[in-house]
Amino acid sequence: MCLAFLLDWGYVDRRAANQLWALWDLLPIKQENEKPLLETMDAFEKVRTKLETQPQEEYEIINAEVKHGGFVYYQEGCCLVRSKDEEADNDNYEVLFNLEELKLDQPFIDCIRVAPDEKYVAAKIRTEDSEASTCIVVKLSDQPVMETSFPNVSSFEWVKDEEDEDVLFYTFQRNLRCHDVYRATFGDNKRNERFYTEKDPSYFVFLYLTKDSRFLTINIMNKTTSEVWLIDGLSPWDPPVLIQKRIHGVLYYVEHRDDELYILTNVGEPTEFKLMRTAADTPAIMNWDLFFTMKRNTKVVDLDMFKDHCVLFLKHSNLLYVNVIGLADDSVRSLKLPPWACGFIMDTNSDPKNCPFQLCSPIRPPKYYTYKFAEGKLFEETGHEDPITKSSRVLRLEAKSKDGKLVPMTVFHKTDSEDLQKKPLLVHVYGAYGMDLKMNFRPERRVLVDDGWILAYCHVRGGGELGLQWHADGRLTKKLNGLADLEACIKTLHDQGFSQPSLTTLSAFSAGGVLAGALCNSNPELLRAVTLEAPFLDVLNTMMDTTLPLTLEEIEEWGNPSSEEKHKNYIKRYCPYQNIKPQHYPSIHITAYENDERVPLKGIINYTEKLKEAITEHAKVTSEGYQTPNIILDIQPGGNHVIEDSHKKITAQIKFLYEELGLDSTSVFEDLKKYLKF
Repeated sequence: MCLAFLLDWGYVDRRAANQLWALWDLLPIKQENEKPLLETMDAFEKVRTKLETQPQEEYEIINAEVKHGGFVYYQEGCCLVRSKDEEADNDNYEVLFNLEELKLDQPFIDCIRVAPDEKYVAAKIRTEDSEASTCIVVKLSDQPVMETSFPNVSSFEWVKDEEDEDVLFYTFQRNLRCHDVYRATFGDNKRNERFYTEKDPSYFVFLYLTKDSRFLTINIMNKTTSEVWLIDGLSPWDPPVLIQKRIHGVLYYVEHRDDELYILTNVGEPTEFKLMRTAADTPAIMNWDLFFTMKRNTKVVDLDMFKDHCVLFLKHSNLLYVNVIGLADDSVRSLKLPPWACGFIMDTNSDPKNCPFQLCSPIRPPKYYTYKFAEGKLFEETGHEDPITKSSRVLRLEAKSKDGKLVPMTVFHKTDSEDLQKKPLLVHVYGAYGMDLKMNFRPERRVLVDDGWILAYCHVRGGGELGLQWHADGRLTKKLNGLADLEACIKTLHDQGFSQPSLTTLSAFSAGGVLAGALCNSNPELLRAVTLEAPFLDVLNTMMDTTLPLTLEEIEEWGNPSSEEKHKNYIKRYCPYQNIKPQHYPSIHITAYENDERVPLKGIINYTEKLKEAITEHAKVTSEGYQTPNIILDIQPGGNHVIEDSHKKITAQIKFLYEELGLDSTSVFEDLKKYLKF
């Protein structure tokens, strides 16, 4: 992974994705007018993780893993361990630290960084039920020992100074706000000092080490604006160098190669991302030269820099592409990826000859691909072909919103399904922060499709699927565009023969709850049931409360109702809580988390109570026999925002959907046991 976190920093699931690991050979993808090339792959191109011993249908979480200096560092059980690269599959490893010493409940390693000369390794430790983290620093020797630990660390990177001393830079996060940068040294010359403090509470600070380790970048960002400072990786005690002072509305991110900075930025027209470059010693904006432009309706997912190539991972018109730019001759090769693919999973990679990554979809587990620069070809793993490839279909559709804008949708269903109008439909929506709707593999989605469900992912405005303008057209005083898009998507699906309102359900999490809740108020007849997880439902009162940790950071997305009357009045038009009224509602299942700092429980409880009162009032004036919708609030312990892999949550949500639609869930739970380790 290169810049993916910076491009999507607002709401990031920092836990590793669910992955099915297997040891397969790789074959090149057939390009137009080219014959497949069979060849023996070297050890690097083999999938490096251990062969699963469980049945093919089972999946598990794979934690952070880092290669450095011939070793692989990773989590084994409850320990931080390392093994020689060639022995990583043989359970022949050295224990560096036992996580149980931290006395945390089910800790896992979120991130690992190894010092340049391998004297130290740092690891960020988290638990499933909290966003709090601890960074441990372990001294590597014959008897590894924890040197120190730092609480509430967000990002961290190592550099080496002029005297070959390892320096750890890290950011400190307090109440979800990350404003302070520290630097620390260890051993005989211990020191720990605050290095930088961001004074604007609407900004967030994140550290990123360029791919060649030449510069450490301090990235100061909010939702629409960024500023980057460079720390010389050879002289980390020197004052940092500002690349370009923040300009409202201008985003930029930096990579380095051969004394040149490569800058991904939206500066200039159109205000979409483009790639620019400048000499490292003249970094200011007036020296940036345009290097590569993206097509319209393109989302930049990630950028990775190699010795002679720059690789861009793109989403264009709801399809995935990889663009390989030759830096010696400025050549560009654009590769259209398989139509089933909906998301990238980036690999940590230090081999300059290859660019590995994975592709996935909500119903298909990740599959490995490697682009080999020497051959100029993309190779895919072969061997076991997932049966879902033949048993399901993926469709790219469009709905016309009321202002004429075409809204993309991704639809999945079984190939042999007959009379789709009578099949249950599960719609997904997000539409905020310029973030793509999550389309990573989820076993429970696979089970639903196998059981005859239709899945529809609606890429509405406010999200980032079609680039920066797509986000701009769905935020602040354009948030209602996202609601109109969602309504248009569901109506289009029904008009084209995909299910019907009595069999239609809707799912959303976090900020996606705004559009889902708004639709329940404006067009409840489109839906039968809704599942919400940690939903944002009381936009107005939350954004009026500046004591909450994220309110000031969120102003660029929702507006400032405390000081702007037009923002206040506009939010009142769509805020789910503000627009509850006595009427019929779909049944709603809400999962909330007791100590969630991002979406406070109080707002969800208030919404639930007000909704139940409105439903009761409506029932009093309806005819006898009216079926009152079920409103369920399931409060889970813990302080995490979303626990994606909770079996209890998954089971409760699926049980709710089947019961509300009057479907038999016996077979679906039997199938779930094949995927989830109950």
